[in-house]
Amino acid sequence: MNSSTQDPAPNAGLTHFDSTGQAHMVDVGAKQETHRVAVASGSIRMKPETLAIIVSGTAKKGDVLGIARIAAIMGAKRTSDLIPLCHPLALTRVKVDLTADEATSSVHCTAQVETHGKTGVEMEALTAVQVGLLTVYDMCKAVDRGMVMGDIRVMEKHGGKSGDWTADMDK
Repeated sequence: MNSSTQDPAPNAGLTHFDSTGQAHMVDVGAKQETHRVAVASGSIRMKPETLAIIVSGTAKKGDVLGIARIAAIMGAKRTSDLIPLCHPLALTRVKVDLTADEATSSVHCTAQVETHGKTGVEMEALTAVQVGLLTVYDMCKAVDRGMVMGDIRVMEKHGGKSGDWTADMDK
């Protein structure tokens, strides 16, 4: 195989690997500080009876959605402790919405995370959603161990060199 037909380097485009394939934390020192925003969302499906317990506020462990909201905020703040190569960030805002959807017997979680910095907050938004949904699971698992989390994704991001991005809603 000649060099013009070889596959690109296995780590081409992956910023967390150096030229020798070693994992490293990306150097953001020369990047411009900008207002950065990311929005992520996801859902947890459950039995209708479980959702009814959440909505009625009769869960034995307390206010499921209120506690999940606080957990999601805490998750966003601790992302760099959980994801090895994430930079610790000074977050300026974490907004979390959890809504019950009786039509799909689900709880939907949306997190918007913001900072003024040199790197984006997509991982913080995703972590917030995951931790919020995991908290719903933890608080309700005694009555419904079959809950399923899914559709967790970044919906949009703003700021930084790459500018604005919005998810393709057809995926």
